[in-house]
Amino acid sequence: MNDHPIALTQPPAGYADWLAELKARIHRAQQHATLAVNRELVLLYWQIGQDILTRQAAQGWGAKVIERLAHDLRNAFPEMKGFSRANLMYMRAFAEAWPDEQIVQQAVGQLPWGHNLVLLTRLKQPEQRLAYAQAAIEQGWSRNVLNIHIETRLLERTGKAVTNFAERLPPPGSDLARESLKDPYLFDFLNVGKEADEREIESALVEHITHFLLELGAGFAFVGRQVLLDVGGDEFFIDLLFYHLKLRCYVVIELKTGKFKPEHLGQLGFYMTAVDKQIKHELDNATIGLLLCKSKNKVVAEYALGDKTQPMGIAEYKLVEALPENLKTNLPSIEQIERELQGDEA
Repeated sequence: MNDHPIALTQPPAGYADWLAELKARIHRAQQHATLAVNRELVLLYWQIGQDILTRQAAQGWGAKVIERLAHDLRNAFPEMKGFSRANLMYMRAFAEAWPDEQIVQQAVGQLPWGHNLVLLTRLKQPEQRLAYAQAAIEQGWSRNVLNIHIETRLLERTGKAVTNFAERLPPPGSDLARESLKDPYLFDFLNVGKEADEREIESALVEHITHFLLELGAGFAFVGRQVLLDVGGDEFFIDLLFYHLKLRCYVVIELKTGKFKPEHLGQLGFYMTAVDKQIKHELDNATIGLLLCKSKNKVVAEYALGDKTQPMGIAEYKLVEALPENLKTNLPSIEQIERELQGDEA
C-alpha cells in the first residue's frame, strides 16, 4: 500500500492541535507506565527483603541462605538483573530500614532503586532518609544530584540563614523565602584559595554558574554579574542578580570576604531599592537581598536586621567542603555500590 498521497495531503483544520494533544497524552502514559513498573519493582524488592528478614529471624537462617537464594533466583530468571547476593543484602537492609509498607508505596516507592540505595547507604536516620526522598521526588533530582545534596547536607542547611522575612514578608511567601536560603553556602567547586577576594569569588561563581545554581537551589535564575545601576548620574554595580521563579522577585546577592558588619546591609538595601525602582516589574514581588560573608556573629546579624524594612538574609559561605573526612571515608561511593551490584551479574 502506498502512503505517499496521504503524507502529502494537507491536514484538516485542528489536526495539528489534536496531534500535539495525542503526543502529550502518550508521553504521560509512558511516564505513568514507567513509574508503575518502578513502584512494582521497588515493592517486590521490599517484599523479598521482608521475607529474608522474617525467615532468618524465625528459622535462624544465616547469611549463607542469601548466597544460595541469589544463585537459585538467577537460574530461574536469567533475563532479570538485580538478584546478586549484594543486591539481596540491600533488599534485606531496605526492608529493615522501612518496616512500614505504606511508606514504601507512598514515598520511597516513587524513587528508582538506585536512589533508594543512595538513601540507604548514605543516611542513617529514617527522618533524614524520608526528607531527602521527598525532596528528590518534588524536585526531580537525579541519583547523582541526590548524592551531592546528601554529601553537602543540603536539607540540614536549608532555611538556616538569619533573615527578617517573617516580619517583612506576608505569609506564606515569608516561609517560602526563608526555605529558599541556606546557611552556610558551600563553594568548594570554585578552585580558588581561601584568601580569594570578592571579585575572584564572584568571577569563579559565574564561571561555574551551573554548580552555583545547584547550590542556590530550585527556582533561581541567573540575571547578571556586576549589573549596572545608574542613580542620579552615578554608577553602581550589583555583585550578582538573580530572579526567583517561585517567589516572583529579584534577589540581590552581595559578597563580603570578611566578617559580617552591620553597615554591609546599608549598601545591600540601596541596591535593592534601585532594583525595585529601575528593574522590577509592577507584577513582581518586593526584591529580596542576600548578604554572603565569610563569617558572622549570629546575634549581631539578628540585631542588624531588626530595624531594616526590606526583606534581607545573611549567610556564610565556605570555599572548602564541610563534610568531615571520617564521614566521607565511611560512606560508599556510587561507583562502589554499582560495582557491588554488578559484581555477581557477570
